[in-house]
Amino acid sequence: MSMLAELSQGLLFNIILLLFSIGLLWKGADFLVDSASVIAGRFGISDLVIGLTVVAFGTSAPEFAVTVSASLKNQASISVGNIVGSNIFNTGFILGLVALIAGIKTSRNLVYRDGVFMLCISLLLLVFLHDLRLDFYEALVFIILLILYLLYLFIKREMPDEEIPHHKARIADYIILPLSIAAVIAGGHYLVDSSTFIARSAGLSEWIIGVTIVAMGTSSPEMATSIAAVMKGRHGMSAGNLIGSNIFNILGVLGIAGILRPLSLARESLTSIYILCIMAFVVLIFMRRNYRISRIEGALLLLLSLISYLIIFAKG
Repeated sequence: MSMLAELSQGLLFNIILLLFSIGLLWKGADFLVDSASVIAGRFGISDLVIGLTVVAFGTSAPEFAVTVSASLKNQASISVGNIVGSNIFNTGFILGLVALIAGIKTSRNLVYRDGVFMLCISLLLLVFLHDLRLDFYEALVFIILLILYLLYLFIKREMPDEEIPHHKARIADYIILPLSIAAVIAGGHYLVDSSTFIARSAGLSEWIIGVTIVAMGTSSPEMATSIAAVMKGRHGMSAGNLIGSNIFNILGVLGIAGILRPLSLARESLTSIYILCIMAFVVLIFMRRNYRISRIEGALLLLLSLISYLIIFAKG
């Protein structure tokens, strides 16, 4: 078989795999939102807290896998770049797209507790990496902050602020939740693999693939879940998933990666971290304004994310 024929077969296989992974992502996200909402009602926990914790941690699994693997291989730029890129994509493109589709209702807790915390840890990341290095003790601070944040969420948990499904949680819901998280994670994994192969076949550079395909691919579970949640009227879970994923990405994923091995970066990386902090600040303002992110603000976030990536490419 000629090399051209093998390439054609590989390309066809990966196109089919890409379509399959998209279907797996969306169906998994659909079941994830439903089961998480029912369980939230069973324990009297709001959709926001479920979105900030269980759903956010589940959809951040691809970032965790890529970042920790890169850290162990001493590829610090990929470790930090994946997280920073994913967070920019979450708060810019995904939040903007979700708001453009339906508008997102926010709340005082989401703004002053979770949004402010996301901005503060983004700034802390900038402070820690200003010397182009994340050492063991800085990473340990991230882990401690994550533990304290989770403890606060569950000790001070608010009651549901959105209508909870009328049927009670069944045993099946507790089985569907982890299975749907696994489906979303698998969908994200195969999406990255197949789209990377297709991009390489099209002659795109490793840099372009890393900044766009990998960062966006590892964020695809967040996108699928947040859109599914807002379409079902679960605004707290939709926004909470994105804010929670950003918090977990910095504190949990980079925290563990930095503990496993100190991370050193190139000076060009700081541009992306500055952009991340600006994006977090803009999102916080939009969430506070009328406690709603409007369709116009969603469009502005999409535009801001596009400008951000153009700057990153130019500096890269």
